Formats: sequence, structure tokens, C-alpha cells
Amino acid sequence: MPKWLSNALFYEIYPQSFYDSNGDGIGDLNGIRKKLDYIQSLGCNALWLNPCFESPFQDAGYDVSDYRKIAPRYGTNGDMKALIDDVHARGMHILLDLVPGHTSIEHPWFKASAQSDKGPLAGRYIWTNTKEEADDPDLTAENREKLADYPGAGRGGKYYFNYYDIQPALNYGFAHPIKSWQSATDSPEALATREELKNIMRFWLDMGADGFRVDMAYSLVKNDGAGHEETQKLWRDVRAMLDAEYPNAAIVSEWFNPSQSLACGFHADFYLQANLSYMALVMTGEDAFFNPAGDGNCAGFAEEYTEYLDTASRFPGSYVSTPTGNHDVLRMSYGRSERQIKLLHAFDMTLPGLPVIYYGDEIGMKYLELESKEGGLYRTGSRTPMQWDSTKNAGFSTADDPAALYLPIDPDENRPTVEREDGDPESILSNMRRLIQLRKNTPALGNDGKFEIVYAEFCEYPLVYKRYKENSRYYIVVNPGANPCTVSFDTCYALKEPIYEIGDTMTVTRDGNTNTISVTPESFAIFTE
Repeated sequence: MPKWLSNALFYEIYPQSFYDSNGDGIGDLNGIRKKLDYIQSLGCNALWLNPCFESPFQDAGYDVSDYRKIAPRYGTNGDMKALIDDVHARGMHILLDLVPGHTSIEHPWFKASAQSDKGPLAGRYIWTNTKEEADDPDLTAENREKLADYPGAGRGGKYYFNYYDIQPALNYGFAHPIKSWQSATDSPEALATREELKNIMRFWLDMGADGFRVDMAYSLVKNDGAGHEETQKLWRDVRAMLDAEYPNAAIVSEWFNPSQSLACGFHADFYLQANLSYMALVMTGEDAFFNPAGDGNCAGFAEEYTEYLDTASRFPGSYVSTPTGNHDVLRMSYGRSERQIKLLHAFDMTLPGLPVIYYGDEIGMKYLELESKEGGLYRTGSRTPMQWDSTKNAGFSTADDPAALYLPIDPDENRPTVEREDGDPESILSNMRRLIQLRKNTPALGNDGKFEIVYAEFCEYPLVYKRYKENSRYYIVVNPGANPCTVSFDTCYALKEPIYEIGDTMTVTRDGNTNTISVTPESFAIFTE
């Protein structure tokens, strides 16, 4: 069990956009090494790097062409080893982004598989026997939609892909095979793919990586139903290998269902874009809870989140993770004022589990409307270069030609930068640092502190929750709305002055055991008994 997760606070880095150390316009591993002081200054002690492996970058690295080689745009395997060593020398940890469900069509495995239905790699991917079988009415609609031609293939049939058609699905079998070309999960070819996944993990763990964030972890076995039961069995097998050989290695899933992912061996699961009740809470829009102009509902979140935490409690050392954002969603700063961003950060940093800060969120970087780059679609605007200072290219790169940059810099001359916010005690960055320090210094607010909903009513404000551990209890009141409100709840002792607050001061009156709080608009406070 990786005990280091109990106080881990992650910083997610999109490598091509973080810091360019050689002036070619693209961020790289040596750039990350140069900025470790900054990451530590935030209070973060763990990194999650989006995919760094060799790729044609038709999906920003989520289309791998060599799992054992760092993409040249980022450096070399030696550079990765140097980064891992630097991270460890600081008492930090690092997760690599693993994409186990599919590769690029440029991967040598796929090219070999495409040429013959014989040989050791013939079954590494999923192929129909003939092209006509792709239109078989017995297939599910998804199976038919996910089958594509590969021009120049030496074998007949079509291949199965996952997201884009340049991402052929690796063959871990079908939970319920109904056609001859659909392998069972215990077939030799499916088991060989599973063992190769373990070997890839071993390669980077032997180099010193501390584990993996796993992309689309729920998707490996096909036709697996809503429960993903065969995929769960696969991950339990992987977890058994890790427990036996790398007991300090962590695996964090992109599954969006902790009730399944934690039960099959993941140490944490992300609670983000596929969790509609959470997104209804934090995204902008008329119905969002964290929108002053909205009429949001926090009750759905309260019910679902409590259920997921109950699941985590049944698996010691397991967590639910609530990032500030990530590379797949609009930046949470979109359409928000500085105070509204601070409110959201305060909420994120006072939830249990594994906190994750997406690079740039800590300074309130904006979402930009941009054309799609490397398969990013609308997500491209959340992947722009980190804004460090007021020098050329916002300090991201020394490249002379702005066109050489991976993506354009925010053109606003008043764009947020680390330099501008670093010395301002009222900045978004300073507020984030205070929140992290408070979390670190207060066990009840940390990863393992308990959580309980105190007040979360349908389409009502505020949201009140309790964090506690042993004899320490903290009551957190958040009102993102533009109107004042009141809330009453019982406590054993009178509430003290807030230890942290945003907005105008809330007032507390007490009648017997009942506290009534007059909650000001767009405000947040942490009370103790």
C-alpha cells in the first residue's frame, strides 16, 4: 500500500505547454526539472505528467507508438530518469500517464498485426475476419461504429478502434464474445496483451516512476456491460502484480466511478467530467451551483459524493480525487471573476481524497477559443502555454517566432502570470498557497480526514459540510450565489471565528445547540467548534 498517498497533493503537467528549456517552442522534461522549485513552493509534492511517450501526436500523445521511449520533443529516456531522480531527491513522487487501451496506428505492433492474421502480433489488436462482418446485424451499434478500414492491410477485415480511428484498440478480449473474431478474455492473445501491459508498467517502475494515471481504465475489455466486471478482474490481476513487486506504486484511474475502480484495485479515481452531478456543481452555466447568476443544485453532488466516499472507506488507502480541472475540460476560470475562482479553489482544497491542481489553474489562467490542435477539439483552449512572467512568450519559451510555440500565448496584456501574482497577498496564487498550507497543517482537512454533508438542499444555498478527524471538527460554508442566505444546524459547541474566509464576514448566532449563520453573497468560511 503506497502510504505516501495519504499526504500527496498532485500537480498535473501538460508537458508540451509547461516550460520550454531549449527554445524550440515546445515544453519538455528538462523544462519541468527547472520548475520543480516553483511546484514545491505551491505546496505540491507529487506530479502527474500527461503522456510523454513516442507518438505521432494525432491525439496529443494519447496515441502511443512506443511505450518504452520518451517522445523526442520532450527529450530522452535519460532525461526522464534525471527528472525522476530530481523529484525523488526532493521527497516528491511522480505518476506517468499510461494509455493501455489503444495505441497509434503507427505503432510497430499494429503495422505487424495489419499485415497478417498469423504470427505473435496477429491478435494484439481486434480485427474482423472479413470487411463484410463489420456490418453484421448481430453486432452492437458501438461495435459496428468502432470498426474501420486500414488502407494497405495485408489481412482481410476491419480493425476496432477506441476514440479516434487512429487509435486501434488493443485486444484484452470480449466479456461476451459472439463472433469468431471476438477473443475471450482468457484467450492466449488477450492474456498476452495483459502481460505486455504489466511489462510496460515494470519498465517505468524499474526506472523509478511511482505509478501511473491510467487513461480510460474502464474500457479495456469490450462488450463488458455497465458493471465492467471483466475489466475489473483484469485490473485486480494487475494490482496483484503491483502489490507483489512494487508495493509503493500507485495507480489512479480515469474511470469516473469509484464504486467500480476502487473495488478492482485502483488507489484513487477521478471525480470529474463524466460525473454529471459534480460538473453541475462546478462548471459555469445557468444551472451550475458555482455560478452567481445560476439556480444551482448541490443535492445531487452531496448524495453521489457521499456514496463514493463510503466506497473508498471500504478499501483502506483508497481515495476519490477532485482536480481543479484537467486537459479535457474547459478551464474552471471560464466566465468567472477572481473571487469566484478563489471560491472554487477553496472548495476543491477542503474536500478529502487526492487533490490535483491542473497547471495554470493556481494563477487563474484563462480558457482560450482556439482551433483544434493534435486532436484537442474544444479542449485545445485549456492546453495553452504556462504564463510565467512578463518576458517574451510569457516566459514559457525563448523561441523568436511566436508561430513556433506549441499553442498561442494568451494575448491579453493583463493575463495572469506567476511573476505578477507571486508578490500579491490577495492574488489567486497566494490564496491557493494559503489553502494548501492550511490543508497540510490541519489533519482533519487532509486526504484522510472524514467528510459529512451538513446542509445540501435541492436548489438551495449554501452548501455546508463537515471535515473531522479524532476530536477536531471543521464546518465549511460555501455560498457561490449572488444573494445572501441563512443556514441553521446543530453542533455540540459554539462555533468560533472563521480560520479562513472569502468575501464579507458571516455572522453566527446560537440558540441552544443550534447555530444560525447569516451567509453573505459569494463567500466561503471554515469554522471550528
